[in-house]
Amino acid sequence: MKSANTVKRLCAALCLLALAGGITTARPRDGSSRDGRPRDGRPLVQIALLLDTSNSMDGLINQAKSQLWKIVSESGKMTQNGRPVRLEVALYEYGNDSLSILSGYVRRVMPFTDDLDELSARLFELDTNGGSEYCGEVVRRSLEELDWSGRDSDLKIAYVAGNEPFNQGAFDFREAGRRAVRNGVVVNTIFCGGREEGIATMWAEGARVTGGAYMNIDGDYEYGYVPCPQDDRLSELNSRLNDTYIAFGARGAARKDLQKEQDSLAEGLNKAGFYERAKVKSSANYSNSAWDLVDATSSGAMPLASVKETDLPDELRAMPKEAREAFVAGKLAERKKIQSEIAALSAEREAYLAANKAAAPAEEALDTAILAPLGEVARKKGFVSGN
Repeated sequence: MKSANTVKRLCAALCLLALAGGITTARPRDGSSRDGRPRDGRPLVQIALLLDTSNSMDGLINQAKSQLWKIVSESGKMTQNGRPVRLEVALYEYGNDSLSILSGYVRRVMPFTDDLDELSARLFELDTNGGSEYCGEVVRRSLEELDWSGRDSDLKIAYVAGNEPFNQGAFDFREAGRRAVRNGVVVNTIFCGGREEGIATMWAEGARVTGGAYMNIDGDYEYGYVPCPQDDRLSELNSRLNDTYIAFGARGAARKDLQKEQDSLAEGLNKAGFYERAKVKSSANYSNSAWDLVDATSSGAMPLASVKETDLPDELRAMPKEAREAFVAGKLAERKKIQSEIAALSAEREAYLAANKAAAPAEEALDTAILAPLGEVARKKGFVSGN
């Protein structure tokens, strides 16, 4: 518990931040990014996760780590007018005393990204400490700092999860909510505790201001893993899938190592999450064109002929140019075959869980609190869930 003097200093600092918080940056109306970088034109789903990392939130963070891939998988399957979506996820932490008092104990961990391995890595780096949780401040910061789309047709949702009163801090959460509405962002709130306590501590009101949903969960809920007949084959295919990636450029080798590291972390924390990750890796939402030649060339992001010799891996550098093209094309064909089998086995796995009454989502869990209200908001924007 902080001393009275510390609290006073904190409030003074946050008041200064609140005075500076009236400026918002206009978003381009064509869906391009704020700095002018064009997006690819697909319908956009943007999800900002604002997680309390104060001392009592270890259970919440572990839930986020183990369920990230299920959340990504379900969100990324949506379509709008028959067109598949582009999914971007951002991550904030708040309420951690290791963060600066001048920031209101808020930190942007990741901006909006479709780099899912990097997002997973940053999530696994989170730890918990102390407790000064200001929901209005983290919502405000996410609105001002993140590159929200300017298109009204895109889906823009922030999820705030924590367990202290929603109205703490110098910045009024209602004003943060009004700013969210002006930017077309829905704020859903997730209270880690009893439903009535969350209502009494303004979490329901925090969602109501933007037309969002209020949910409550058990912050210490632990996801169970149910072994399935498909698991061994899925593990084998996941390893084979990794072998189809051809790292290039200065960071390519490190990023390929990161891919395997995130496999290992997901499997070590919860094998159910690991198999959800494998399913995501078989989908279009998992793309690594920044460091993988197969994704870079097949997406058109970088023709193979334009890659510098010094950026190529040794095995390609030694080949004639025609052989390089054939080698990359062979890896692409192999990848598609593996991804197709992973997708089919994942569907079989889900059917097995459902038949054995092991697939029903727990009402007290984080993934349910995120995915349940997502569908309703998405339908209002013309998004429909995929298979």
